[in-house]
Amino acid sequence: MKALITGASSGMGRDMARCLAFKGYDLILVARREDRLRALQKEIKNVNVRIITLDLSIEENCLKLYELTRDEHIDFLINNAGFGVYGRFTETSLDRELTLIKTNVIAVHMLTKLFVKDMKERGSGNILNVGSIAGFLPGPLLSSYYASKNYVVRLSEAVHEELRREGSRVKVSVLCPGPVKTEFNQVAGVNFIVEGLKSSYVARYAIDKALKGKMVIIPGKSIKLLKLGARLLGEKRFTRISYTLQMQRKD
Repeated sequence: MKALITGASSGMGRDMARCLAFKGYDLILVARREDRLRALQKEIKNVNVRIITLDLSIEENCLKLYELTRDEHIDFLINNAGFGVYGRFTETSLDRELTLIKTNVIAVHMLTKLFVKDMKERGSGNILNVGSIAGFLPGPLLSSYYASKNYVVRLSEAVHEELRREGSRVKVSVLCPGPVKTEFNQVAGVNFIVEGLKSSYVARYAIDKALKGKMVIIPGKSIKLLKLGARLLGEKRFTRISYTLQMQRKD
């Protein structure tokens, strides 16, 4: 068995690599930071680990990654690479937001599209796209990030159902956690107002559920309740509440 993980140099990507190695998967780890990938490669000793250093915000690199690994018989693809940009939409950097869209949306779309076709032909495989509970919610002050995760959630749900209708054994899942203790805060420039779940717990939970074919994976009862509460409050009211909460993240 072999797994390919993007954004594998830190946080959930790194913990997912450890989890899959424990389950006996050989690994292909992808990220921009070669030093961190090499450190993880040295740490994991019970399976074969290949590292690929690529910036997936560049479209050509997504195609390059597929070409480099298409003959590796990938059993499990995890699209984990992504980041957030905090601030008012009228003030945030357009260049930074475009890089976000290329990483969070275009790379996920391309790699899902390319690998799911191969998996479908073989009749087996799992794809886990890392979304967020943000994918179900409005996100003033993190508008581009929330919008990108909405795309990831809806794409994953749709492809999952198409494959189910076809009777395919290929499963597409989307992970939608709330706050997780990773480097996301530093990159986005925010502080969560509630304590996040441990990355290692979320990684194990997500992989176990994905291997069982679950479509939407939401770890933590409080986050499930948040999703329900947002629906009951209505879009306008919850958007206003969300803005107030996002403002507190800068403190």
